Amino acid sequence: MNPNWSEAMNPIQRIAIVGTGTIGASWATHYLARGLDVAATDPAPGAEAALRTYIDAAWETATALGVADGASPDRLSFTAEARDAVGDADFVQENAPERIDFKVKLFADLDAAAPPEAIIASSSSGLTMSVIQTGCRRPERTVIGHPFNPPHVIPLVEVVGGAKTAPETIAAAMDFYAAVGKKPIHLRKELPGHVANRLQAALYREVVHLIAEDVLDVGAADDAVSWGPGLRWGVMGPSLLWHLGGGEGGIQHFMDHLMGPLAAMWPDLGQPQLTPELEQAIVDGVLSEAGGRSIDELAAERDSMLLALQQMRAGVAA
Repeated sequence: MNPNWSEAMNPIQRIAIVGTGTIGASWATHYLARGLDVAATDPAPGAEAALRTYIDAAWETATALGVADGASPDRLSFTAEARDAVGDADFVQENAPERIDFKVKLFADLDAAAPPEAIIASSSSGLTMSVIQTGCRRPERTVIGHPFNPPHVIPLVEVVGGAKTAPETIAAAMDFYAAVGKKPIHLRKELPGHVANRLQAALYREVVHLIAEDVLDVGAADDAVSWGPGLRWGVMGPSLLWHLGGGEGGIQHFMDHLMGPLAAMWPDLGQPQLTPELEQAIVDGVLSEAGGRSIDELAAERDSMLLALQQMRAGVAA
């Protein structure tokens, strides 16, 4: 690592978005809402028009969450050439397809084209930075910055370094994400799927098991999560909630008296086999639950409720 690299870092004002699908477009919306200049790139035909349409549609939600002074969709520029988008960037947010050979080559190209002091972050949901950074000349400035969809609404970002990522990069990425209104968490170890997706996978495995065992149908399983623990998890994490569940004795009482019965359920949790019949049952159940509402209608419903929750949480924090 260049010992002077972290000292050469500039204040982050110019963002490059590489890949403008759903995640990249949402990231672009968020960064624009925070008053930053965004240069986006994607080689797909019609990518620029689709990106601008997405931002226009999402701007109302971004505004409701709060935009910075000077924030505007007009601060977006677009190019089909990645090297042009990252050439003067302070921070690169990559959102390309999850194909490892492609991603390694892309990061090597981004590393060659971006200013030496720029941080290059990947939104990868499953690949590790230790692999992604293998073709880079400056791997110390590369890091995972994995968001939750949609990034302009959901604050969580998982920050994970690779084997050659500098500690200064992790610290700078954490500070930057926090400064633009995200909730970054630092994962001290790499593992496939990072953390939040693994938590989702663990819960959904049991949901699928319960459906497969005909304990309940798809709609009831969704209700069991969203109208029960899901409501509480939108406010506090499970460990802090167990602290409340322990009453006056708090988490220690919970561990002494309630953790045992909870842990006793673990061996009985399901290991479902995802058969074609089970997959079809879930598809049929979801379509029934959707009740004819389109994907866009459901997304709007989701974002409206998420927006209300975010605003409420911001008010409580204030």
